[in-house]
This record gives sequence, C-alpha cells and structure tokens, in this order.
Amino acid sequence: MVTPIQSLRDMGQSVWYDDISRAMIDSGGLKELIDNGVTGLTSNPTIFHKAITESSDYDDELMSLAEAGKDTREIFETMAIADIRDAADLLRPAFDGTGGADGFASFEVSPLLAHDTESTIHEARRLFSDIDRPNIMIKVPATPEGMPAIETLIGEGINVNVTLIFSLKSHSRVIDAYISGLERLEERGGDLSKVSSVASFFVSRVDTAVDNLLNALIAEGRDDLNPLLGRAAVANAHLAYHTFAQEFGTPRFAYLRRKGARVQRPLWASTSVKNPDYDDLLYVTSLMARDTVNTMPRATIDTLMERGIDAAHAIDDTTGEAAERVQAGLSDAGIDMDDVTSVLLADGVKAFADSYDMLMTDIEAASGKLAVGTGAD
Repeated sequence: MVTPIQSLRDMGQSVWYDDISRAMIDSGGLKELIDNGVTGLTSNPTIFHKAITESSDYDDELMSLAEAGKDTREIFETMAIADIRDAADLLRPAFDGTGGADGFASFEVSPLLAHDTESTIHEARRLFSDIDRPNIMIKVPATPEGMPAIETLIGEGINVNVTLIFSLKSHSRVIDAYISGLERLEERGGDLSKVSSVASFFVSRVDTAVDNLLNALIAEGRDDLNPLLGRAAVANAHLAYHTFAQEFGTPRFAYLRRKGARVQRPLWASTSVKNPDYDDLLYVTSLMARDTVNTMPRATIDTLMERGIDAAHAIDDTTGEAAERVQAGLSDAGIDMDDVTSVLLADGVKAFADSYDMLMTDIEAASGKLAVGTGAD
C-alpha cells in the first residue's frame, strides 16, 4: 500500500524529517519513517538542544567525553555527529537508489558564525570531512556573508543546505551562488553530478509575522484586509518556486545540466502551522510541487499519515498570479515584505545562536553535575 508520503514522492516531492534524537534512531523510529517514504532529515541547534538536554540518552557519552578532557563544543559535536552519521547510514539506500539525488541528512555550521564568511567556510569543510558520509549536507544561513561561502563550498563539491531563506531577493542570490559554485567546480574539473544542494525557504514564520501586522490594521478598522490573513507565506513560497523554475531554465544552467548538474531544490521549512485556526496541512497541500522538498516535524507527518493526501502539483501560472495579487494587497496595506523578511532573517539567526549558546551552557552544567554524581558513588 502506498503511503501519503510515498504518493508525494511519486508526484515529485521529497518528504524529509525535521528532527533528530538518539532515542528515535535507537528505537527504530527513524527507520519506520524511512520505510513509510521519508527520504531525508534536517537538524538545527534547537533540535539538538532538546534531544540532548531533555533525556538521559547522552549522559554516559557526555561524561566519558568530559573525563577525556574534551571541551564543551567538542562534546556536542562528537555526540551530534554520531547521530547524524547514524541517520545518514539509515538514509543511504535512498541516496543510492536515487543516484545521489536524495537521502541526505543535514548538519548546521555554528550559527555564531552566520556573519563570518571565512569561518563558515572553514567550519563547513571540517564538518563535511569529519562526518565523512557522501549523503550529508552542511547547513549555511542565507546571510549576506553566507552567499560567498555557499559559492565556495559548492565549488569544492561540498553539499549545502542553505537555511533561513525568507525573501525572494535572498532566494535569487542563493540560486546565483549555487550556480556560480557549480561553474567554479566545472572549471576545476570536478564532477557536477556528485554535489547537491537545497534552498530552505521558511514558510510559517512569514504568516505569523504578516498576520500580526494585518491584525493590527484590522483592529483599526481595516476589515477589507481579512482575506489576506494566512496567505502571505504560501504566496511568498509560490513566487519562490516560480523563481526556481525560471533560474534553472536558463541557458546558463542548461550548460551545467549537460555536465551532470542537479537543480537546487526548494525546501519548504517551518511547515508546522502556528495558528490553530489554519488547517494542520496548510503548508503541505498548498506547496506540493515537483523538484521540491518539504521537511516536516513529527506532528505534521503524523497528521499527513492519518488524513492522507491527494498528491498533485499545486503550483502553476494561476497560483503565481494569485500570489502576486496577495503581494500587491500587502503592499497596498503598507506592509513591506522586504522589511518583514529582513527582520525574520535576523530573528532566525539570533534564535539559532541563542539555542546554540544555551546548549553549550547546559552541556557544561551537565558535565559538572554528572561528575559530582560519579564522585558521590
């Protein structure tokens, strides 16, 4: 029997899992998701913070690493890389079965480096080498400083998941960085078919931000703006998909495609619905599209599996025109999407950096507590 996830795959969209924990790997939970059609995994500092600090699954290894003299960052990376390797190994059949087009696990460069190009490049190289799996993507944020890092890394054959994309302008720059990186790789005689990338375009956070602005205007008597509620994120994503189709349909990329290059698939991120008034699968059913990825948290996957889905391409010229009308309506209301997405990018970088800092603090504290407990025994 074909699962809803497999039906999306057959339509042309991959479903990835937006979470990781040792318990899920060891219990067979991740393997079960893969058996149901999941073909990738994404992680971030917030996810790892929850996995490591809200269970005892890592305590023994954490203590052993601390006793071995590892510093806090080394302790985190050792434990996290072990999980990412295990996830990548479970996903390896999907990677091999698609000729390297799918089956990736993603691990993020420290968000503290989001505005440091050279350090991002250095860390991405090191992590890609240390993890040592072909089906790994290194996550790099779509900050201005991240763009040259993306180009350099792709030019070296390192798979990149470009994260925290909110704006259409940023998405266009990400695509250009990817294609420029492929051109550099081709110039140095690299195998273009061996490198992959996704552009993680964030969704629900856009609706949260825009709806807050709309509700403030509606409270002042602008009832005519009610139809725009809950529509900004999907419109933004639909226009991003049209940008993707246009940019990868140019003669510039056609030359690289003949050399074996793959398109940089849009990855719909932040796809759990934040407003309880919206359908739980809003950012699934409205974003079904070929050559894309939808990375979902467990609750969204469970809802998808329970309710099923009529998998069909949901983005076309008509939806593109509707998206442009939404953008025009927001502009007429005085809502500047460039301003909105700039704030979202800054907030996203800060949120991941805060999670990373908190994770380091909690690992350091846990090391001390475990050491005290061991001494008491």
